[in-house]
Amino acid sequence: MRFSAPCGFRLSIVLRAVLWAFCLCLRLRASAALPAQGAEMLKTDLMGVFAHPDDETGVAATLAHYALGEKKIVANVYCTRGEGGGNMVGTQGGVALGILREAELRACLQRLGVKYCYFLDRRDFAYTESLLATLDRWNKEETLRDLVRLVRSLRPEVIVTMDPAPTPGQHGNHQAAGLLATEAFTAAADPRRFPEQLGAEGLHPWQTRKLYYSGWDDQLQTSIPVTNALPDGGFPWQAAGEALANHRSQAFGNFAASPRMRRAQLFRLVKSVVPGANEADLFRGLPFPSNSPMAVQRLGVESGGPLRIEFRSRPAISNYNRWTREQGIENVAKKMPADIPVTAGEPNEARVSVANAAGDSFSGEMRFVTPPGWEISPSQWSFAVAGGQTAARALRVTPPAGFQGAATIEAISTGGSRETRQKLNVNAVPALRATRLSRAPAMDGSEAGWEIAPFHSIPHTNRWQGEARDAADVSGRFRVGVYQRALFLDVRVTDDVVVTNIAPDDIKGHWRSDSIEICLDPQAGAENALGSYKLGVFPFDTTGVVKGARDADANPGPIAESAPKTRLASFRTPDGYRILAAIPFSEIGVARAKRIGFNVLIYDGDKAGAQLGENINKTRLAWAPRSGVQGRPEDWGRLDLE
Repeated sequence: MRFSAPCGFRLSIVLRAVLWAFCLCLRLRASAALPAQGAEMLKTDLMGVFAHPDDETGVAATLAHYALGEKKIVANVYCTRGEGGGNMVGTQGGVALGILREAELRACLQRLGVKYCYFLDRRDFAYTESLLATLDRWNKEETLRDLVRLVRSLRPEVIVTMDPAPTPGQHGNHQAAGLLATEAFTAAADPRRFPEQLGAEGLHPWQTRKLYYSGWDDQLQTSIPVTNALPDGGFPWQAAGEALANHRSQAFGNFAASPRMRRAQLFRLVKSVVPGANEADLFRGLPFPSNSPMAVQRLGVESGGPLRIEFRSRPAISNYNRWTREQGIENVAKKMPADIPVTAGEPNEARVSVANAAGDSFSGEMRFVTPPGWEISPSQWSFAVAGGQTAARALRVTPPAGFQGAATIEAISTGGSRETRQKLNVNAVPALRATRLSRAPAMDGSEAGWEIAPFHSIPHTNRWQGEARDAADVSGRFRVGVYQRALFLDVRVTDDVVVTNIAPDDIKGHWRSDSIEICLDPQAGAENALGSYKLGVFPFDTTGVVKGARDADANPGPIAESAPKTRLASFRTPDGYRILAAIPFSEIGVARAKRIGFNVLIYDGDKAGAQLGENINKTRLAWAPRSGVQGRPEDWGRLDLE
């Protein structure tokens, strides 16, 4: 007997099946439409690591290219909020300036298409070229811990950061950002580093695939074009210019019009799990197969033989060269030749060493080639060094009296069939003796007390930044004396357009307008300026009164608070202005008469109609000039107080 289901029952089964299929489809669609959550929400393609808001400037068009053009997820990390910078649009400083700069930054990143922005909450304490001082104040290990946490959370495929090389003028905070990003690339993948993040915080080790330094030199490998069309019809360089214009407190308001924005942006690949090559894409070779071994490649070409000649350098360069070897990037990192300051007309100590990486002992001859008029003792050295050992020799280097600026000494080693060469850059700085005055000079603009003190010139050719047309455009001279336990300076500035656009309640950032800076270093060659006395002086505020503030030194701030015993006076002259200063030894940090580091800097801007507080600086001169000299006491001149 065959059973036959009623028609209504069969229809009910069909309807249920259709309804079930429809509901399943809706569920699948709803599931597909759900945004990523948890760890997947944070998955990042490209991470930028910078020191301050606006440091993304050099890579902004690249960020726009990937975020807007290729829809990559981009996250930026900033060590500070830029609290120590200048302010061209208001009076906010310190923490208040950080609030303003963060707002500007977020508007900038929104235009670039950067999705995430994080801060490591370190303080931007002052301008310094010192990496050591930066890492000390930031507590390097704790800062690295925080950055590793972000790398493990965001899991970037690529990191771009700032070049940590201590090139002249390179901010110590910038160097620190690059160093921390480099170490985080390795540490984030190592379960032995910061293991509490893997336990209590639920994170996992993460090996970023590539690490790039941004920059501009002939050795950089990767070029990213910025003129490819974006989906909205614009170009990455346009988006970058519009975005960076948000940094108005840093005088970026007209950045969008700069022709430099159209240049391709260059990068150096320094660490990678992908074999390196010349590239036109930061993501070449990615995604990297997850089942492939994540071995970091040793990039670059091995250079040199078993014998290495090395001159002892200033600490910043010695530490950097050692660090690049420890990181295994010495073949691709920027090359930094040894560099030392020497005092003109005096014998100065230098040291050279020979390291033998071979197993056998090595002996040879080394001779030293100096510029004409220079003396070096000994002029040659016979050395012998065992395998795996290092031999060193002290040298005495004497530049000609009156010589100022850079020169090169070369060591040439011969032994066996190989010749090895190494260069030492030397920067000769001037020295003078302060005149012993018979009475305290008057501060009324007269010559009283100054009769026996000679002038020393700062010609318009002593530029360390910008351009000067001639001596009438900007130049200077000064005289310096000592009476009892105080230092007296008389600085005469020739300036064809004297600008007074600084309000009485905005006495900071002296480089924004016409001003001078008096630099005094009790150590006579300190590695950084944070223990020095650096006084910026506006000859006239908008009410015509001389004003001064210490900057990026041992005690920054207006002199009423930071140097209450320092006295200033200023006067108009037919060709510019004159500033007088009386500075007690106690405020300099000198207990007795001795040799100190010394420099006088002149800042000049010729914009007669400058807005209130506007940065008009176009030229910077110095008695002892060199790029970035305001933050590097090693390259200041020398002043004998006794």
